[in-house]
Amino acid sequence: MKIITKTIAGAITTLAVSFALGAATPSFAHSHEATESASGPKLENLMHTVLEGVDGTEIMVSRVTVPPHSALPKHWHPGEEFAYVLEGSVTLWQKDKEDTVIGPGEVGKVPLKQIHTAVTGDEGAVILVFRVHEEGQPERVLVEE
Repeated sequence: MKIITKTIAGAITTLAVSFALGAATPSFAHSHEATESASGPKLENLMHTVLEGVDGTEIMVSRVTVPPHSALPKHWHPGEEFAYVLEGSVTLWQKDKEDTVIGPGEVGKVPLKQIHTAVTGDEGAVILVFRVHEEGQPERVLVEE
């Protein structure tokens, strides 16, 4: 498990730096799909692939744009999530945990099945999100709270 964690951490760092510098290649965007509302958050799925060498595990990479003074719907994932802030800042709210403010160049982590959301202030945020999930599970599960 230690090798997998180091491999994932290395991949996250490499991809985050590439996206932050604008050096991402089209191969990362092969499953590019965007969802958005006129004034709400925008989700662009940049990659969705199987994690080689780890049966039943997949990786998803997304760019999430959250406008000023807004929040993502509360939800959880059937895996771990890592969020690298490219622009702006967000307050990461996690149920039963202290809020964490994450700014440009900083990374936040959301554990397996942890209910959470990201809330913005005056500047909004652009976040590069990496999710490691059990293959075949939904990307996210919305919750009412």
